[in-house]
Amino acid sequence: MSNGTLHNGRTVAEVLNEFKEELKEFVGTRGQMLRSEMQEKVGAWKTALPTIAIGAVLLLFALLVFTAGLVEVIALAFPGQPWAMAAACFIVFVLYGLAGGFMLLYGWRTAKEPGLAPERTLKVLKQDQIWLQTEARTEL
Repeated sequence: MSNGTLHNGRTVAEVLNEFKEELKEFVGTRGQMLRSEMQEKVGAWKTALPTIAIGAVLLLFALLVFTAGLVEVIALAFPGQPWAMAAACFIVFVLYGLAGGFMLLYGWRTAKEPGLAPERTLKVLKQDQIWLQTEARTEL
């Protein structure tokens, strides 16, 4: 060990060079994994967003037609009253407000759970960190 060799017969320079090459390969592999996973997620959103937008517009029109019918039906419950349409509109407003508020809260909570983080890549990196710590302890 006095001439710069380790107990395994390799020099410090050889070990450092091997470490550098393995580190380059490690970073390259993990970088590619991250790019691949993010491309999958972006690709899925690119396909889904136009379809979601068209569906949302159609549902909005359906909701408007349904609302007009619902207001008319509720107004019929107040025959001959001049305020029947206003009362019917207010009742529908309250119903939609409550339903929309609950759906908004549920959607917000659901969307916050998974996030956009590259979960597989982070999991592999955590496993790599544990492995590196174990290897560092056995080398020393």
